[in-house]
Amino acid sequence: MSAGGPGRGRRRALVSRLVSFSASHRLHSLSSEENVKLFGKCNNPNGHGHNYKVVVTVHGEIDPVTGMVMNLTDLKKYMEEAIMEPLDHKNLDLDVPYFADVVSTTENVAVYIWENLQKFLPGGVLYKVKVYETENNIVVYKGQ
Repeated sequence: MSAGGPGRGRRRALVSRLVSFSASHRLHSLSSEENVKLFGKCNNPNGHGHNYKVVVTVHGEIDPVTGMVMNLTDLKKYMEEAIMEPLDHKNLDLDVPYFADVVSTTENVAVYIWENLQKFLPGGVLYKVKVYETENNIVVYKGQ
C-alpha cells in the first residue's frame, strides 16, 4: 500500500515549524558616512534589537509507515541547535563569528540559518527558511 492509499502513488508534503529568538545587531559595512546614509537608524553605534521569527520548511515524501515527512521532534531539536543556541539573546555582530565579516542583514541571517540547518538535516530535505525581522520585513531564502 502506498502513502496515498490503494492505487495511488507516493505523496509529497511540506512541513513547517516556527521558532522565535531575540538578538541585537548593527548594520555597518561601509565608511561611517556611507553607513549612516544607507542604514540610517539601523547604524546606531549601540546597535538595536529584534524579536525575530523563523519558519523552517522541509519537504519530501510522506513515509507510508510513519505518515510523516520528518519527525517534528527531530526538526525541533535541529532548530534548537542551528538557530536558538547560536542566535538567541546574542549580539549578532559580536557573539556570532559568522557575522564578523558578513553584515548582519536579515538576508544574511536567513543564509546563516540555512547553512547551519544543512549541517543537521538529511540532504535535500530543507526547502526554505523564512525570517521575520518585523511583521512587515520578511526574507525568504531557498539556498540559492
